[in-house]
Amino acid sequence: MHVMILGGAGMLGQKLAQALAADATPPARLTLADIVVPKVQAAPGMMVEALALNMADPAAAPSLMAARPDVIFHLAAVVSGQAEQEFELGYAVNLDATRALFEAIRALPGYRPRVVFTSSIAVFGAPFPSRIPDDLRPSPRTSYGTQKAMAELLLNDYSRRGIFDGVALRLPTLCIRPGLPNKAASGFFSNILREPLVGLSAVLPVPDSVRHWFASPRAAVGFLRHAATMDLAPLEAWRVVNLPGLSATVAEEIEALRSAAGNAAVALIRREPDPFIEKIVHGWPSEFDAVQAHALGFKAETSFDQIIQAHLEDELGLPSHSA
Repeated sequence: MHVMILGGAGMLGQKLAQALAADATPPARLTLADIVVPKVQAAPGMMVEALALNMADPAAAPSLMAARPDVIFHLAAVVSGQAEQEFELGYAVNLDATRALFEAIRALPGYRPRVVFTSSIAVFGAPFPSRIPDDLRPSPRTSYGTQKAMAELLLNDYSRRGIFDGVALRLPTLCIRPGLPNKAASGFFSNILREPLVGLSAVLPVPDSVRHWFASPRAAVGFLRHAATMDLAPLEAWRVVNLPGLSATVAEEIEALRSAAGNAAVALIRREPDPFIEKIVHGWPSEFDAVQAHALGFKAETSFDQIIQAHLEDELGLPSHSA
């Protein structure tokens, strides 16, 4: 089995690669590709390759697909806030490079890999119901959401034609993201927990009443791995899944932080309103039915206490964090 992770240097790509390498039966070959050389971790006997390339380069996708990987995790993307601010770059990476990848697969006779594409709840834009049903049509209100929705349609059509066996996963916002803040409009959801947990200050740009849809990076790795091997027949003609998650307000996040690390940690959060961020986030949905995803076997956390606990265990090496 040859597994390829596009966007392999990113947080999720790295966690996925580590999980695959730690398997009792890891893939025989693992390729990670990104704009910078990804870090790699190999199991004994595993062939690992790390490549630096730009997916927006027309030569990138054909060179990658020449290896005919069995499973392709397409995680590479320009994130939400950056895609809104850098219009051409967002379309070049999130849409044009995705189609180039699909076309590179189509150009190889007899080749039909499993393609797992990370989409986003940003494909939905206001107005929408308070709880999103599985059959609600996409109505993005950002360039990022539009790019993801267009890529979903491409994946669906290429799968329908038998070019590859694809599935698009609409990820909740991942929290708590480890590492440094990025340009995602949703980044503050992680920042206001991650930094205070280690004694650093963080900025909250939206009101405490903002409600959103979350899952941990640990859950996201589980989503991806399940999608790589699951039976896609129940999806029939529409290869897109609204994933399960946790609906919570910023205030509920902060109370979970207080429970885990005390009032001193909460005091490190500075409220600095940012109309640009607030406008984007208010246009995203905050709760999903995810009936289909649950029936297909996808699982996520059910409380913010669990999300914080996963971060403490996975990133800080702690079984718990007391005040």
